[in-house]
Amino acid sequence: MESGIGEKAILMLADGSVFEGTSIGKIGTTTGEICFNTGMTGYQEIFTDPSYFGQVIVMTSDHIGNYGVHDDETESAGIKINGLICKRFTHKFSRKTASGGLNDYLIENNMVGITDVDTRQIVRRIRSQGAMNCIISSDVLDTDELRKKLDATPSMDGLELASKVSTQEPYFMGDPEAEIKIAVMDYGVKTNILRCLAERGCYLKVYPHNTTYEELKMWGADGYMLSNGPGDPSVMPEATAEVKKILEAGENIFGICLGSQLLAQSVGMKTFKMHHGHRGLNHPVQNLKTNRSEITSQNHGFAIDPESVDESVAEVTHINLNDGTVEGIRILNKPAFAVQYHPEANPGPHDSRYLFDDFISMIKNNQTA
Repeated sequence: MESGIGEKAILMLADGSVFEGTSIGKIGTTTGEICFNTGMTGYQEIFTDPSYFGQVIVMTSDHIGNYGVHDDETESAGIKINGLICKRFTHKFSRKTASGGLNDYLIENNMVGITDVDTRQIVRRIRSQGAMNCIISSDVLDTDELRKKLDATPSMDGLELASKVSTQEPYFMGDPEAEIKIAVMDYGVKTNILRCLAERGCYLKVYPHNTTYEELKMWGADGYMLSNGPGDPSVMPEATAEVKKILEAGENIFGICLGSQLLAQSVGMKTFKMHHGHRGLNHPVQNLKTNRSEITSQNHGFAIDPESVDESVAEVTHINLNDGTVEGIRILNKPAFAVQYHPEANPGPHDSRYLFDDFISMIKNNQTA
């Protein structure tokens, strides 16, 4: 597979700005919605997170690749981002436990990227103008040709992507003898979410994104996890309808990220596309029930419209302390809650893990009720 080490590469944004740099990963061309992540570490987890499907990631940390890759640090079977942009790419790595270098990993996953560009300037454009499409190429350097390809790239607004990353067949995880069975709706689930549930004594069955409630309830699950995932929730009416059936049946529900948005839509709330989204490891969130703050990991470009929250149906339980956006909801008179951020991640490092414990406690309480 051809490496792009040292070759010229071009990044073009939808606003017409062009950046010249050096290629990394595979020689080729890629497009997607450009967004940035402020995390200082965890690049492999970011690249393999299914919620990033369809997006080109700008890493704001100066050095990317310096600790290589490790087989245990993936959130899915392979890289899910559409492309990578960084300021300085390191081909040599210093971690003794690494299983290989990042550039080889990019090539193995057919990933196109660019380095040696001014990521600060790029991020400032995204913050001022909002998320937009972009194109990276190391095999087409004609800007007129790149503009044609970029113009043909669909907008993330109105794009359904969960079907692209969901499992095609159900699979199991955890101890079959466990007392609690969790049905996981896979809209792009991260491996660590499954691990957090399995570690708490749950047996999991992970279902494709389009599984109906009628099929789900045949397994007799004690609780339902609505997973994270990519794309626009407003164009997922079928998924929203199935979540509504699960909710109306009185099942125990915990939603994360896209799962939170689908739960909100199931009770009539609306979602909207954010200006440039939340992506990073340092987002402060306040739990309105306890008044405690959490440092959270986030990755979302859509959010719940606070004006659509019907206080007779649901309550807001968490808010983002940077911009006041809704970060958590609870459905009144139903055993169902959700958060917009990622409690399985470790930025705080474990500020939000209590949410998994709350889910298990809710299930156990309802089992004995």
